Amino acid sequence: MSKAGRPEAIVRPKAGERAFEVERLEPDAALAEFVDYHWLVRWNVTDPHRQQVVPQPRVHVAAEDGRLFVHGVSREPFFRTLTGAGHVLGAAFHPGGFRALLKGSVGAISGTVRTAEDVLGHDDRAAAEQILATSETAEIVPVLDAYLLACEPEPDPTGREATDLVNEAQRRPDIVRAEQLAQLAGLSLRSLQRLFADHVGIGPKWVIQRSRILDATAAAHSGEPVDWSELAAELGFSDQAHLTRAFTQVVGTSPATYRRDPGTAG
Repeated sequence: MSKAGRPEAIVRPKAGERAFEVERLEPDAALAEFVDYHWLVRWNVTDPHRQQVVPQPRVHVAAEDGRLFVHGVSREPFFRTLTGAGHVLGAAFHPGGFRALLKGSVGAISGTVRTAEDVLGHDDRAAAEQILATSETAEIVPVLDAYLLACEPEPDPTGREATDLVNEAQRRPDIVRAEQLAQLAGLSLRSLQRLFADHVGIGPKWVIQRSRILDATAAAHSGEPVDWSELAAELGFSDQAHLTRAFTQVVGTSPATYRRDPGTAG
């Protein structure tokens, strides 16, 4: 996938555009194997804005509330309420990229949000203070880069393999079962599951279904008419009802209702 990540993970993006702006930035070249991109969110709102984001198979490290926090891969919906004016800078890791910093199984931090000091063993307070003091890109991105480089990540061929497999699952809507991805990788299903648990932090079945749900949100965001029954078949769901159940579990409403929401598409 591109370094823009998957923008369709932002739920009701038209409503979000009125509340905040997102800038996606390149990491230091020395981090490029591990970090996909940095993201900077700035907002200035009169009324509180509650934003939902669809979790993806990647770890984030973000500066907020005076600390750097490591967000492990989560199955749960992600919400954040924005008030007043502020900003958050974060690093979005490649799906298989965080293990090189953690130096242990990424599955151990799945579903958790912990300080970077707790997870990585390096005091994060000074870096967070500098990042949150200004939203000037040129001043704060090098601070985050320096903190991550201080964790001394080393090249990880297995992590790159995991990233490539996740990206392939995201890129190809015809991949609908973990067995297909295992065959593509030349691995047994059990070996693929172990690889994902250790380097991605979640299993291949979840990664594939999440990719197909994001394909459905992209269709809803397009502004074009959608034949949901046809799309369900294209994305490997048994029928439209199956897609509706899976989509509602992640987004909170059916795909057709979501498509009609004025905050979803223009």
